[in-house]
Amino acid sequence: MELAHSLLLNEEACNQLGEFQKAEFIFEWLRFLEKLLPADVREEQKKLAEQLISLLNSSPGPPTRRLIAKNLAILYSIGDTFSVYQTVDKCNELIRSKDDSPSYLPTKLAAVVCLGYLYKKLGRILGNSVTDTVGNVIKAMKNAESQGRYEIMLSLQNILNGLGAAATPCHRDIYKAARLCLTDRSMAVRCAAAKCLLELQKEAVFMWSTDLDSVATLCFKSFDGSNYDVRIAVSKLLGTVLARAVTCKQATASARQNVRKISLDEAMELLGTGFLRGSSGFLRASGDILKGISSVSRDIRVGITQAYVVFVSTLGGQWLERNFSALLSHILDLVSQSHPKAIQTQMDAICCRRCISFILRATVGGLLGEKAQIAAAKEICQAIWKLKKVVDVVMSDGNLETRIGTTDVTSSQHVLVCALHELGSLIHGLGTTAAPLLQDSSTGVLDAVISVILHPSISVRLAAAWCLRCIAVSLPSYVSPLLDRCIERLSALKSSPEAVTGYSFAVAALLGAVKHCPLGIPHGKGKVIMTVAEDLLCSASQNSRISIQRTQAGWLLVASLMTLGPAVVQHYLPRMLLLWKCVFPLSPKDLETERSRGDSFTWQVTLEGRAGALCAIKTFVSYCGGLLTDEVIQRLLPPLPCAVDLLTRLPSIHKMYGNALKTPSMTYRHRLYELLALLPPKTYEGRFCAILKELMADFTATDNQMAASTFLLPPLCHQDDLLLLGPFLQETDHRFIEDSIAGGSLEYDPYSIYEKAAEGDSVPKPVPPALSVISAAVRLFGVIFSHVAESQRLQVLEKLLASIKQTKGARQQTVQLNIVSAFSSFLKHLASCKGSLGPEEVRRPALTLVMGALESNNPLLRCAAAESLARLAQVVADSAFTAGLAQVSFEKLKSARDVVSRTGHSLALGTLYRYLGGIGSTQHLNACVGILYTLSQDNTSPDVQTWALHSLSLIIDSAGPLYHVHVEPTLSLVVMLLLTVPPAYAEVHQSLGRCLNALIATLGPELQGSKTAVSALRTSCLLGCAVMQDNADCLVQAQAISCLQQLHMFAPRHVNLSSLVSCLCVNLCSSYLLLRRAVLACLRQLVQREAAEVSEHAVTFVKDCREDFTPGTVSSFHYINIREVGLEGALLSLLDKELDQRLCQDIKETLNHMLTSVAVEKLSFWLKLCKDVLAASAVDTTQEEEGAKEDDDVLTSESDERSHPFTNPKWSTRVFAAECVCKIISHCENAGRAHFDVTLAQERKQRDSRDDFLVLHLADLIRMAFMAATDHSDQLRLSGLQTLLVIVRRFASVPEPEFPGHVILEQYQANVGAALRPAFGPETPPDVTAKACQVCSAWLASGVVSDLNDLRRVHQLLISSLAKVQAGKEAQSQLYNESASTMEILAVLKAWAEVYIVAVEREKNQSDAHKQTLTITNSTDESYRDLTSSADGLLHLVQADLGTLSKLWLAALQDFALLTLPSEYASQLPVDGGAFYTAETIENARPHYHNSWAIILYATALWLTSTGFLVVDPDEGVTNLSRPVTPTTMCQDSSSRAAVKSPEDVNTDIFHLTLGISVEFLCSPRSDAAMENITACLHALQAFFDVPWPRSKIGGDQLGVELLNVLHRLILTRESPDIQLATLEVVRQILFAAQEHVREKRRSAEVDDGAAEKETLPEFGEGKDTGGLVPGKSLVFATLELCVCILVRQLPQLNPKVTGSPAVKAGKPQLLSECGSRLVSAALVILSDIPSVCSPEGRMCVSVLPTILYLTIGVLRETAVKLPDGQLPLTVAASLQALKGILSSPMARAEKSQIAWTELLRSALVTVLDRDDEKILLTAITVFILSTSPEVTTIECLQKRCIEKFKIALDSKDPVVQLKCYQLLLSIFQYHNRAVSYPYIHSLAPSIVGKLQETEKTKPENSAELQVIQEGIKVVAALIAIAEEEHRAYLVACLLPLLISFLLDENSLGSATNSARDLHEFALQNVMQIGPQYSSVFKKLMASSPTMKARLESAVKGNQESIKVKTTPKHAKNPGKSSSIQLKTNFL
Repeated sequence: MELAHSLLLNEEACNQLGEFQKAEFIFEWLRFLEKLLPADVREEQKKLAEQLISLLNSSPGPPTRRLIAKNLAILYSIGDTFSVYQTVDKCNELIRSKDDSPSYLPTKLAAVVCLGYLYKKLGRILGNSVTDTVGNVIKAMKNAESQGRYEIMLSLQNILNGLGAAATPCHRDIYKAARLCLTDRSMAVRCAAAKCLLELQKEAVFMWSTDLDSVATLCFKSFDGSNYDVRIAVSKLLGTVLARAVTCKQATASARQNVRKISLDEAMELLGTGFLRGSSGFLRASGDILKGISSVSRDIRVGITQAYVVFVSTLGGQWLERNFSALLSHILDLVSQSHPKAIQTQMDAICCRRCISFILRATVGGLLGEKAQIAAAKEICQAIWKLKKVVDVVMSDGNLETRIGTTDVTSSQHVLVCALHELGSLIHGLGTTAAPLLQDSSTGVLDAVISVILHPSISVRLAAAWCLRCIAVSLPSYVSPLLDRCIERLSALKSSPEAVTGYSFAVAALLGAVKHCPLGIPHGKGKVIMTVAEDLLCSASQNSRISIQRTQAGWLLVASLMTLGPAVVQHYLPRMLLLWKCVFPLSPKDLETERSRGDSFTWQVTLEGRAGALCAIKTFVSYCGGLLTDEVIQRLLPPLPCAVDLLTRLPSIHKMYGNALKTPSMTYRHRLYELLALLPPKTYEGRFCAILKELMADFTATDNQMAASTFLLPPLCHQDDLLLLGPFLQETDHRFIEDSIAGGSLEYDPYSIYEKAAEGDSVPKPVPPALSVISAAVRLFGVIFSHVAESQRLQVLEKLLASIKQTKGARQQTVQLNIVSAFSSFLKHLASCKGSLGPEEVRRPALTLVMGALESNNPLLRCAAAESLARLAQVVADSAFTAGLAQVSFEKLKSARDVVSRTGHSLALGTLYRYLGGIGSTQHLNACVGILYTLSQDNTSPDVQTWALHSLSLIIDSAGPLYHVHVEPTLSLVVMLLLTVPPAYAEVHQSLGRCLNALIATLGPELQGSKTAVSALRTSCLLGCAVMQDNADCLVQAQAISCLQQLHMFAPRHVNLSSLVSCLCVNLCSSYLLLRRAVLACLRQLVQREAAEVSEHAVTFVKDCREDFTPGTVSSFHYINIREVGLEGALLSLLDKELDQRLCQDIKETLNHMLTSVAVEKLSFWLKLCKDVLAASAVDTTQEEEGAKEDDDVLTSESDERSHPFTNPKWSTRVFAAECVCKIISHCENAGRAHFDVTLAQERKQRDSRDDFLVLHLADLIRMAFMAATDHSDQLRLSGLQTLLVIVRRFASVPEPEFPGHVILEQYQANVGAALRPAFGPETPPDVTAKACQVCSAWLASGVVSDLNDLRRVHQLLISSLAKVQAGKEAQSQLYNESASTMEILAVLKAWAEVYIVAVEREKNQSDAHKQTLTITNSTDESYRDLTSSADGLLHLVQADLGTLSKLWLAALQDFALLTLPSEYASQLPVDGGAFYTAETIENARPHYHNSWAIILYATALWLTSTGFLVVDPDEGVTNLSRPVTPTTMCQDSSSRAAVKSPEDVNTDIFHLTLGISVEFLCSPRSDAAMENITACLHALQAFFDVPWPRSKIGGDQLGVELLNVLHRLILTRESPDIQLATLEVVRQILFAAQEHVREKRRSAEVDDGAAEKETLPEFGEGKDTGGLVPGKSLVFATLELCVCILVRQLPQLNPKVTGSPAVKAGKPQLLSECGSRLVSAALVILSDIPSVCSPEGRMCVSVLPTILYLTIGVLRETAVKLPDGQLPLTVAASLQALKGILSSPMARAEKSQIAWTELLRSALVTVLDRDDEKILLTAITVFILSTSPEVTTIECLQKRCIEKFKIALDSKDPVVQLKCYQLLLSIFQYHNRAVSYPYIHSLAPSIVGKLQETEKTKPENSAELQVIQEGIKVVAALIAIAEEEHRAYLVACLLPLLISFLLDENSLGSATNSARDLHEFALQNVMQIGPQYSSVFKKLMASSPTMKARLESAVKGNQESIKVKTTPKHAKNPGKSSSIQLKTNFL
């Protein structure tokens, strides 16, 4: 293939190839040439043109001829045009040729295509020859077959496109030719003709002026018998021509003759005539209508409906706004009965109504913005009022019971149904933005809808009810009032049949809406409705005139009530079961008597009632599965046998009482079948036989002539196989009207009014009873037949086969269809429950049944049969049987020649292995592939080719890796067929696309390979995709995109991303839904990897487009401008217009991927997009009004409409934009600090202007959040508030660089306040208020605002909410469910709690800071005062309401405690519910409590802490709080509530409540429990234990141990350091409580015994009784366990199991992370406190000590890392401090434990002495020496080792070690116990003096050495103070010469180094101090050494000046500082 990549065709290489490879080679060359040709090729032009023209003669295939034509046209357009006329003549000559042989046809067609492209590209250059060419082509058309006609039409379209007005002489001829083709028998030719005429109308004025009527008639004829593609193409033509006629101008250049501009009314009248009369001439149509024959086919009506939509869409949205009134009245008139004969049957009426609804939905729903839609809704409302008045006049005039009157009533019904449906859909789409419409009293929407509920027609009543349901779903606040209104009218008008049915429909519809309203309805409504229903059922028999209506209404209300779900229904279950029990006779005998005594009317009522009861139970089973306990099922069962008995007797009752019972008996059957299918089959297995008989009778009934294949079979076919059947079963934008079962309508089954509609917002469409019975029977047969005995199966199957044979003709087809559907349903059910079909005897009839269907004329039945065959193979699961099935199909395919058999059996081969895990046999695979190859090349039948290729694609999928050997030949076959099959056979190309897709999937990642074979395969795949991309059929293009998507996944380098993205952009707005879906699926995949590249390619492609690019020209209302808003903006725009939910989801995912990848880099672009979408709704409508005043011309209105990138986006699009803003902030958070730092952002922006940072767009973010939060739409308000919340949290701490001490958000406080205020209005829904409370608390807590007045603005909003909470249950809104007010109340309480927590924490932090500041200096800093005032201010604000809040918080906590009780305590819950929830809504309330309890608990704990648990009189203020349950009445029943509790009891109750909640939660926090809940809970416990009273409760109680065990489990399950630190703090407090308890017991014992001496030993504490550790009961054990857990997690080396044994030498010490260090330090603090809670009497104090010492010294050992600044690591300091605490414990001195402790402490000292790190080792030794009793350290061997360590340190070369050594020795020398200090003095003092004397010679060179000398001098000075009198003189005599030697004379002082000068000053100061103290020694020394004296005098003199200046020496240290404090600061 590489040889094909050259400018000229490599003829030599080409001629060596076989025929097929040659075609492929040529095509590849042509593709390459097309990309190359824009280059200058004049030198080679002649040769190139010759090669291309010669190819025309080589019978090229369709794609090849198109490329030849394109290349020739480009060649002449960029090169010389001298030979172009010869080429045109050559083509004309080829066309004129008399050769009609099939082999010559491709050459002729190539010439036709070539002419089209030449004229299209070169235009007027070829103007002279156009007449001849067109004449020649049209002449050729007379004898051409369909392919020829198709290509000629497309060629003429191209000629017209290229020549424009220059082709005027030929217009008439082309018009005549296209007219003929527009009604051609080939659908592809009709499409091509429509495209040709669409091109023609651009210049041919006559088409939309003089010949307009004939064009319209022609289009109507073209619709007749058309398919979907034709309807799309012709409707586009008709709509465009009419739009042109309406908007044409008098002065257009092409319209020199006077052109009549037709009015809008005339244009619509033209369409209306076609809609009502069809394609026949006026006279014939009138004649037919007079005879009563409706001659309008469905195809024509659907086509004209689409034309209406195109007409309005072409004129545009603004035109529609201006002319909506006229359009509405015209469209509604189409279904009014001013044309009574146009709507002959109910089916006709339903079809017309759907068409009208479609027109309104597609135009009003698709083109208008929200404001315009509200205006349209008002218009529709006016229309409803007008019709209502007409009906009222007729109904009130009782005398005129004339024909005219009834006609008036019935004539309005269809119009009203359409108007109500559209009004409902409009309001449904508008959501809460429709609120102003409903509040507008002048329009009276609600009154209008409710007024027609009493219309005589049931259709209108149902439509009105549905409209109310739409209003309820959109505006949940209306559900409750509407229910009240309807129930009240229902009760008041019980005697009117219309009112009973109408209002019951309305109530049922409203109840059906409740499941779509998250806030629900008040619980009491269910009770009222149940009572009304019972009343209706009980009073039904009182008045025979309305018995049926009351019965139906009663059961309808009961059934709809079931949709409210188990929580509501459980309260009415007994009443419902009682009604159910009473509706059926108790025994067969009663049924018999009933049968004999009834009449026709009573049976109608009875059947209606029983059908209703069955439906109610069915709804109960569907919606309340949770209530279906065994007990309830047992109560449901008794009436069932009787219900089945009645079913078997229905035929005889029907015979007895005539036709009146036909519909009721069908309904009864339908309901019973539906219910049985839902119940477990075992519950009615005794009745299987009877039911099966009835089902078989239904399948074979003689009166059921309605064939329903398109209704029954699609669910039983496989989705993949349905693709074979063309667009009528595929999803399209026109599915609503194209659906072949257009006969569904609400009046067929009023009970569906409360069910969920299948298609989102559209009305449910239940099918006629005859069909619904069959459908239910098919489903039930599947269930029952799976459970009957195998012997019985055989009998039933044989009977079914016999019944098919016994019938003939059309009836036989119906029976076969029903039976095959039932059997398919059975196989599907059997496979799902993994059952078995049975023995050989059962298989035989089953196979006969399926094989018969496989050869049916109905293609849908063949698909179902093929699927059944696959299921049959699955349930038999026998390879021999499967092989046999395949063999049958092989034999058939070899012998059969008819299309039906070949298609059916070829599909069977493909589906056979679908459910068997794939094909395992190579032999079978080879046979299948061989046969399907042959069939797929059968040119005589496109159908056979389509089915065979589809089957082949299934086999490729099933075979998997086995197929590899066939990949190459299959790929060659696919490419060959793609190059040769005519484009008109689009279905063949679609199957080829599926094959190619399957082949690419089979090859998978291998496609990346570089081998020649793989490269060839890849080229073939790409070539196939290229052919399909050029195909005119949109579904083939969708397949091409899907294949390229797969190729891009497996071999991304080999797919040209630029051309793929271009293709996607062009088809982004295609009018074909499946193509749009393919585009989006591909885009979604591409942007996951290459979002930025895809976006760039899209913009580049649009810029490079030569003509103005408007993607999707096929669909004018999907206009999208990629050039302006990029691909992202285009997708957002498409999201706004798109109605298909799946596609919308894909668009959202694509945008999310793009946002994730590029939003941070393209920040401004994304924020502008979101802002444009959010601001578009806020744009004033003045522009539109001005536009309206100007010209009426459509073009100007369209350009106005497109001036803003997003015109009137829907609320859902705006919600998505707000969500995007939140995501952008989140991504920026991960992208770097600069996004949240103004200074840094500005610096980097100055450095590189392309950089962009979020903080610079803060104003935009606030503006967007404000716009969203203040919108009409509640969903958007929620999104806006969420955005605001995110902004406040992220930017609260960002400082404002221009105003130090302030934050950047401060300037936006007015915006925040304004955004929040509307959310607290009285009309606001609870969920919005709840979200606003969250934002309020975040804002107040953020610290952005410090001024008290500013704080008050937002605080006031919270106060208003608090007042609402205080008002109590009585004041709650009755609009929503009680759980909604629970949500709001808890949100308010949580918000206050958050604010209070922050205020308290801030005050605490400031008081800490203040204390620190006071210790340093008296701070008068302004910012400090500001902070204090803000904290005080916030706390002051909350303090005012704290009394109320605390009670409410406690009430909420008590509620939560009740709700967390296990189910077995349910009986103990309060009957009325809690403080904030009702007993009935307990389940709905639970999530709200789970969401807020933790924060409330923490706030309560802080409040209790602040009061010190000294709660005021519990009764005080309770009366102000209208609550049934308050915390002071816990665990009491109402009788004992009067008893007043003591404060101690109240406190105890509160303590147990709060502690119980905490422990219950911490015991087993769910895996999804929020971290903040756990943290808040731990902080609450910390706050509790900060107060003595709760500590006293837990100190000596088993509670402490339990709590420790819970905390231990929490540490094991939660890795978060914050949680673990908080846990350790609680543990420390529990231990502290235990210490307090021990101290208290000891104190009280001392007081009792009168022994007040301090030395009395403690005799209390753990272990006194038990003596040892008792797991589960011991506080010490629990604490140790927890500490060990923390330590071993951070330092696994501490675990002896890990290190082998304690003696194993540890590895290198490690420095822990900051969090790890804090955790370890906290654990060590706790460890050191453990001995203090042990009793010295027991063994415990001794038994825990080794563990504690091991762990403490272990931490010291493992973390003793030298830090560069000489500091100690945090863990080392903590372990030294802990060691000190342990060593100085009273236990060491208690007589009962002293000996054991001394032994253990010595061992510990030995362990410490084994360390190498000198500095830390010396510190640890010092701690031992100073903290333990002398017995531990004075033992000789240990003392020697300690002294030795100090000696080594003194000799160290490291000044830091020496310094530390001197400091520690100083503290040892000064130790009060001389037995301890003297040995060290004796051993080490001489060395120290000696060391200092050495330094006389070597002066210090740096500050470190200087510090060592100074510290040494201090030690000697201290020794002097300690020494006995007789030795002091000697020591002074040693020290003074040393000090004097450090002095400098006045000359050398100036030139000395800093160190020398500092030493000089230090020495002088010491001399001045020591001299006077020991004056006799001093004088003696001076006298004995004159030099020394002289030196001293010189130094004093030299220093005199500096002493005067500096009154204090530079390095003065405080000598009076105590050693113990010094030691502490060393290691803490």
